[in-house]
Amino acid sequence: MVPGARPRNLPLAGELCVSSMSGETTPCPQYLRMLPSHSMIAKGRPKKRSGLAEENLVARNRRARFDFERLEEYEAGIALCGSEVKSLRNRDVSITEAFARPRGNEIWLVGMHIKPYAQANIQNHEPLRPRKLLMHRREINKIIGRVSERGLTLVPLSLYWKHGIAKVRLAVVRGRKRIDKRHVIKNREAAREMQRATRRRMRS
Repeated sequence: MVPGARPRNLPLAGELCVSSMSGETTPCPQYLRMLPSHSMIAKGRPKKRSGLAEENLVARNRRARFDFERLEEYEAGIALCGSEVKSLRNRDVSITEAFARPRGNEIWLVGMHIKPYAQANIQNHEPLRPRKLLMHRREINKIIGRVSERGLTLVPLSLYWKHGIAKVRLAVVRGRKRIDKRHVIKNREAAREMQRATRRRMRS
């Protein structure tokens, strides 16, 4: 059969069949079978569920993205106390001066400042206390091996909520040279100028 051709002996849409018993005209059963059912029309195609996890940004280390060249990135959980969790929900945190380092067979985040929670009273936390990062053993071993190389360190890029759990995005980085920083600034200014030109064209 030629694609798109009507099957032989099949009536066109809207054709009627004549009953041999009563002589009455009714819609042809072959035509009715071609029509989509009500349930098919109502339901339609199933919606695709997004595989992206919902992430709510708490803090970003913008300086790290400028001062360092990122080589590898990891995601880690953080061991926090109750007052720290509440301060994070208020976004009372800074990771600009923070860095991570191995301590034995663990990775600890140092220098992250979490403001004391006002309603915690004597149960409050120390703002700059070191905080243990929660990662798989395989990732920890890989990071320890990488940061032992000369010139490499581990810094946080961002802090966010993921499915209600505090997460930190880490990167193994290498410090940029002054000429590299100039190149970054030049590219950033060029990108901004392109955005301005695009907005001007859209307005005109």
